[in-house]
Amino acid sequence: MRRPSPIAALMCGAAFAFPTAVLAQDAAAPVVLDSITLQSKRDVATDTATPVTAIDQREIDDRQAGTIAELIDSVPGVTLMNGNTPGGSGINIRGFGATGTYGTDQMVLIQVDGATQGSEELYRIGTQLYTDPALYKEVEVQRGTVGSFEYGSGVVGGLVRLRTKDASDFTGRRIGWAGRQTFEFTTNGDGITSSSILAWQPTEDLEFLAQYVRRKQDAQDDGAGDPIGAEPFDLPSVLVKGKYSFGAARDHSVTLSWNDTKMAERDVPYDQFAVSDSTFGRVDRDIDTRTAILEYEYDPDNPLIHVTANLSHADQQIDSSYIPGSSSMEGTPAWPMFAGSVLGLANADHRYKTTKLTVKNTAAFRTGGFSHDLRAGFEVVRKTRAEASSAPGGTDRRWAVFAVDDITAGGLTVSPALRYESQDLTRDGGANTASNPQTDFDNEAVMGGLSLRYAFGDGFAVFGSAAYTENLPILDDFNNAPYMKQPQKARTWELGASYDGRDLLGGGDRLALKANLFQTDVWDVTSYSGIGEVEMKGLEVETAYSMASGLYVDLNATWTEGDARATAGASEYWDYAPADRLRLTLGQHVTDELDLSWEAVAAARMDRVNAPTEEAAGHTIHNLRATYRPQTGVLEGAELRVGIENVFDKDYRPWLATRKAPGRNIKLTLAKSF
Repeated sequence: MRRPSPIAALMCGAAFAFPTAVLAQDAAAPVVLDSITLQSKRDVATDTATPVTAIDQREIDDRQAGTIAELIDSVPGVTLMNGNTPGGSGINIRGFGATGTYGTDQMVLIQVDGATQGSEELYRIGTQLYTDPALYKEVEVQRGTVGSFEYGSGVVGGLVRLRTKDASDFTGRRIGWAGRQTFEFTTNGDGITSSSILAWQPTEDLEFLAQYVRRKQDAQDDGAGDPIGAEPFDLPSVLVKGKYSFGAARDHSVTLSWNDTKMAERDVPYDQFAVSDSTFGRVDRDIDTRTAILEYEYDPDNPLIHVTANLSHADQQIDSSYIPGSSSMEGTPAWPMFAGSVLGLANADHRYKTTKLTVKNTAAFRTGGFSHDLRAGFEVVRKTRAEASSAPGGTDRRWAVFAVDDITAGGLTVSPALRYESQDLTRDGGANTASNPQTDFDNEAVMGGLSLRYAFGDGFAVFGSAAYTENLPILDDFNNAPYMKQPQKARTWELGASYDGRDLLGGGDRLALKANLFQTDVWDVTSYSGIGEVEMKGLEVETAYSMASGLYVDLNATWTEGDARATAGASEYWDYAPADRLRLTLGQHVTDELDLSWEAVAAARMDRVNAPTEEAAGHTIHNLRATYRPQTGVLEGAELRVGIENVFDKDYRPWLATRKAPGRNIKLTLAKSF
């Protein structure tokens, strides 16, 4: 069993000691609970038919996540394949996304400030979302297809959008300097993170931000005290961002940002999903993720014009070198037969670059008794992928036009959406094979959807939507000629209701509730070998309740069921359907400065599987969090957080994960804004 280290004992004591000390620092002064204005940690989007969840800066800080995957794991419909390390983790939304073979199936879209990230089908390598959660101030997760057409095509599982921090978040748009220093320590894996932010606003029109994050973590143990198989990592990240506003009314602005995350791994398994070296052996791996973004915005005092032009360039390089003698096959009689494929994978150097220009205008106007919020624009994308020993290279050129209109009359909102996309694929290095000499492929698709929402006057609303999208062929499939002419198709139906009310059980309380039924059908499947059709259906619930006294309750739950039909015609359960899950948070804002919360996460036994395994068993884990933010005095601007994850050190393996979850982990965060 794992023995608690001195830092673990110290941090565990701090988890219980510092709330008492805070309350005792002014024992003579009574705590006036009815003055508390804070509410639940997360808002429920009851004002839209889109199943969307936003995680703001306050919740990002409170969750103390080590990866982006860990941060969005709290969203209903989201399941992680591992998730506690930047490599070997994957994101599954509504049964689509990461698999045990690839980090993505192209049906979950991830964007950072508009730039597309983590989208390659690299064998036994994760989602490739190598970045740090400390760089971001908001993460938005849209589930399903509706709401995705202004961002891309082929979104079946969902869309993850991340927004980096701005200098004005710290300067408050006042001339001068501002900054923030954060240190975080974790006991399981002896993790340490430092985040340094410096913001400068020389004039009202000009702002600059620089941020450096260094996150280190050793190997973690499971609840039984055994290594979980996730490799240690050292992840430095840099963000540089500037914004200039100009014009007589300051209605023009230009924003330029650049972020870079590097990771060097030495003598690690090639297979990021596995817990052993296995057949593929061990490698030295170097990863560099660079993203540059130039955005222009024009927002005059004219409701018909609000133009944004976003030019992004995402460049990721993953270089691997095989360590001789590390494969279990090497030296056996079978090695000559497997050597080519093993060495081809382990020595592959991957590099892919995506340059994208998106121009969009938002216009608000009326036609008769209808109000319109019309978002229309075009997109041009050029994606290049270098030829690797284990993956084909080439160029994917696309252009698209889209329009989404929210039409409102009284309590009724009708939102039609349309996207047309054209594609040209070119293979590098000549013909694919002697039997398949074609090197160029052209495809096009028309996609769209319609959502309707009706809001009654008493806080209730009902909504429904239908959406159709297509996954156009990808560079990974150049060696499979039929797939290059066969877009993957999907249709999603949604039906739900929401409620948002105040002063229900007492003055100042609020209840927000949203429930959403969905069914997704995918056919002409190209993402999975031997599968012709997939059907997913389920129910998602989000609830937030808060009282004027500071008590709050957050609850979200997901129930899903998936079926697949093989190309041979046989039906079976869908292997990547997530387990039913419920997450409950009970918290108390003791004062405006002190927040205490308990969270329980329960996953049901996964009995809808083709071959039950260890991870099919259900589990319940508990997490505790305490946050103290002094509002006055010498400690104003400081923040202290203590979190205890997996409080009872439960030994379990989550459904869809390829390794066990970490055991008890105590996290201590110290931050100061200046």
